Amino acid sequence: MKLCRFQPLDFSPQNLSRSEHKIHPEACAGVIEGDRAREIRGLFGALEFTGRAWPLAEVRLLAPVVPSKVVCIGRNYAQHAAELGNPVPKEPLIFLKPPSSVIGPDEPILIPAISQRVDYEGEIAVVIGETCFMPADSEDLARYILGYTCLNDVTARDIQKRDVQFTRGKGFDTFCPIGPLIETEFDLAAASLETRVNGQRKQFGHTSEMLFSTDVIIRWIAQVMTLVPGDVIATGTPEGVGSLAAGDTVEVSVSGIGTLRNPVAAREN
Repeated sequence: MKLCRFQPLDFSPQNLSRSEHKIHPEACAGVIEGDRAREIRGLFGALEFTGRAWPLAEVRLLAPVVPSKVVCIGRNYAQHAAELGNPVPKEPLIFLKPPSSVIGPDEPILIPAISQRVDYEGEIAVVIGETCFMPADSEDLARYILGYTCLNDVTARDIQKRDVQFTRGKGFDTFCPIGPLIETEFDLAAASLETRVNGQRKQFGHTSEMLFSTDVIIRWIAQVMTLVPGDVIATGTPEGVGSLAAGDTVEVSVSGIGTLRNPVAAREN
């Protein structure tokens, strides 16, 4: 099942002559079925349809969740650690991106003037569907997972290197594109990930290359902090990270999920 959040576009007669259609103010939760978005009462809990639906051509997809936190896993692909000259971690390396960094499909990534190098990092992300803290060792963690989506862990690499820790370099507004949807029926073991910039492939990786599995990652994080519905876990990026510039378009594609596409622009201040 493909879950999403969206805003219906306003095609009322008074707006048909405008170059940009007015966005309906409400954000809706939905299920994508074919070329339609069917509204549901919420992403979590029992599925309940409202009876309303829109053609996908008449909606704007939003970031599929509004997380309380985005927990990222660093250096979860050995070749990515090597390309940046970093050792492979012996245990999961976690850091946070603020909720204010989250944007949705087709929203612009804004490059701040204080950074001379902003990188893309395509990733597969886990979306939490049920509150999780200190799960039992024998517990099946699949119950806590709502589904999976695409994520771009955008990074001001020069600032990250200068600061040593990750918060500022990875925490700018717009530095966490997520989407375009959440796939609940996803085979992580068979998934591949590709990042393209202006149509050229820059990254390609397979989940079999991950150093730490999703189960290990969730258990590690849930020893420290409570994961709540809507929280997002970025599982790491493969090798091939590189810089972005204003005017670029970056795409993160995950087999079985879809493509997260974002333009890149300079931040005005």
